[in-house]
Amino acid sequence: MLDTRLHITNGLLESASVWILESGILEPNGGVARYYRSDTRQNARVSTEITGYTLSALRFLHQRGVNQKVLDALNRAALFLTGTAWDRERAIFPFEWEDKDAAPRSAYFFDCGIITRGLLAAWRTSPNQDYLDVAVACGRAMAIDFRGNELFHPILSLPDKSPRPQEPRWSARPGCYQLKAALAWLQLHELTGEEIFRDAWEESLDWSLASHETFLPGDPDHLRVMDRLHAYCYFLEGLLPVLDRQPCVKAFSEGLDRVSHFLRQISPHFVRSDVYAQLLRARVYAAAAHAIPLDPVAAGQEANAASTFQIESADPRVHGAFSFGSKDGSLMPFANPVSTMFCMEALTLWAGCQTPGFQTDWRDLI
Repeated sequence: MLDTRLHITNGLLESASVWILESGILEPNGGVARYYRSDTRQNARVSTEITGYTLSALRFLHQRGVNQKVLDALNRAALFLTGTAWDRERAIFPFEWEDKDAAPRSAYFFDCGIITRGLLAAWRTSPNQDYLDVAVACGRAMAIDFRGNELFHPILSLPDKSPRPQEPRWSARPGCYQLKAALAWLQLHELTGEEIFRDAWEESLDWSLASHETFLPGDPDHLRVMDRLHAYCYFLEGLLPVLDRQPCVKAFSEGLDRVSHFLRQISPHFVRSDVYAQLLRARVYAAAAHAIPLDPVAAGQEANAASTFQIESADPRVHGAFSFGSKDGSLMPFANPVSTMFCMEALTLWAGCQTPGFQTDWRDLI
């Protein structure tokens, strides 16, 4: 089997970072588009969630000294979130951003958690008090406004912050995938000591552990099951800080096996690159925490598969990006920032995990 680690060099990081910084996916105002369509040559709308992910990715790149433009981009994206997208009156981030005159329609619990973690990553990289202040304010609002009976509502309607009726799709229902967003509370508790953050985190953890077994497969359509694998991996990522607790280790280990099973079953028809990356990241982080030994064969297969999604092209709008996925063996026409960020992190960690002294920190997880 080809060992992908032999082929992970600064070249992969460099080409991915150039795409993030210079392709136009990071727009002049600092917001990041949800994806770029190579067939229509257009960006999708700016996403506050994806901009939050980008902050975490830019910290990842800055720590590795890959590109001199990273710090400027990080501050530009953070200032977009705190100065443009942030609704200070309601203490919330809207789902997508178009302009200040467009009425926001909804806010997602998951998005707010990812943005909060991104702002904390920006603050740890380029200390600006407003980054931290907005992160704390958003975390408090999440714990109050999204709270329901024994769960956290996935979507609020704006401007009144009323819970939106649930829909069949997984992202419009509460679920164990919300645990990754809840990591923001754990980080905020570490920084502030506020009990509201600790209590919200523990509540989310308990509910996720009690409900995760019913999340997969969750749909008779195998194409939708692939999307649910992506979401379930968020649950696994949310468990990373608590792999010193036996129930969490058990759920994590069983979850790895379930995702692997469905991924092998469905991938010949449809596969998302981020699922390979998320599964690989989960293995490496868990092994680094001495919680679950790394399966080098499975990890190597996932690394090899993830690496095939990076795009080589004369077109700078797509070169270096990772495609969202493939159907029936053909790459889909979506140069996707989250796929790119997850894959570049996973492949870099895989390349370095056998290096003496290798360490990871769940707080840096993109």
